[in-house]
Amino acid sequence: MRRIALSSLKILVSAGLLYLALGKVNFHELTSRFNVASLGWIGLAIAAAFLQIFLGVLRWREISAECDAPLHLMQALRYNMIGAFFNQTLPSSIGGDAVRLWLVARAGAGWRAATYSIFVDRAVGLIALAIVIVASLPWSYQLISNPSGRVALLLVDFAALAGGLGFLLLGRLHWPWLKRWWATHHLHACAVIANRVIFSRDRGPKVAVLSLLVHVLTVVIAWCVVRSIAAPVLFSQVFELVPPVMLITMAPISIAGWGVRETTMSLAFGYAGLLANEGVNVSLLFGAVSFAVGAFGGLVWVLSAEKAAKGSASIAVPS
Repeated sequence: MRRIALSSLKILVSAGLLYLALGKVNFHELTSRFNVASLGWIGLAIAAAFLQIFLGVLRWREISAECDAPLHLMQALRYNMIGAFFNQTLPSSIGGDAVRLWLVARAGAGWRAATYSIFVDRAVGLIALAIVIVASLPWSYQLISNPSGRVALLLVDFAALAGGLGFLLLGRLHWPWLKRWWATHHLHACAVIANRVIFSRDRGPKVAVLSLLVHVLTVVIAWCVVRSIAAPVLFSQVFELVPPVMLITMAPISIAGWGVRETTMSLAFGYAGLLANEGVNVSLLFGAVSFAVGAFGGLVWVLSAEKAAKGSASIAVPS
């Protein structure tokens, strides 16, 4: 019952925020801006999204190996594609992680190793995203002249950065009580693994580069979407605005980020002195690209051996 209630709440959040955001969109004007070149830009955005998934696979393999859950390249790629599909269909922007966890555990790695690999992968990605935002802060702070927007940017970024650094610091602590309680024991174990991965001479540089490239590709996807509708937005502006929006969209309070992403993008564009409706336009098309890639992941799921085994009843929808 609790799960149904939370899922219903997320549906309401997405529907309500989308209703408010779509009020700013002139669909007739938006569709009139599409031409043959637009299709080319959308195609590039989809290609960049597939490349982003592949780079995420390479990072996940490095992390999962440290978690005693080694994955073959094609196996990890298949799981990530399936995760992309469920990210678009389960009532959470991180629903695909739960499915990836189930797939890895079912493949023989065990629930603990599978959970650790997914959690550390997500944590490393969050830390990298916070670093990207901090690195671009001097320029984004100049771009956003609105005082409320500046405060929101600082709060969101430093909260994420503090959470990431606190997580890494936890892995450096050796207090006995951390291993005594169930929750702190597993969180501490993940933090230890994250430290080993990030500060490893072998894996660390590879994971850092892959993590940064994953987030840069998010900006590239958004930029391709901007070009597809000839929106009056510079690449530098996209680079400064999109990462904070993606950070907020990661909050599991909606369906695949729908509604939250559009509202946040609209506010970000408005705070930066750009047209708020263009923010919604870009967000809608960004979501459409994600949906297209997720649909391909759905095809991978339908044709996969895991689906054929009819084990999908074991997948739990994340609350």
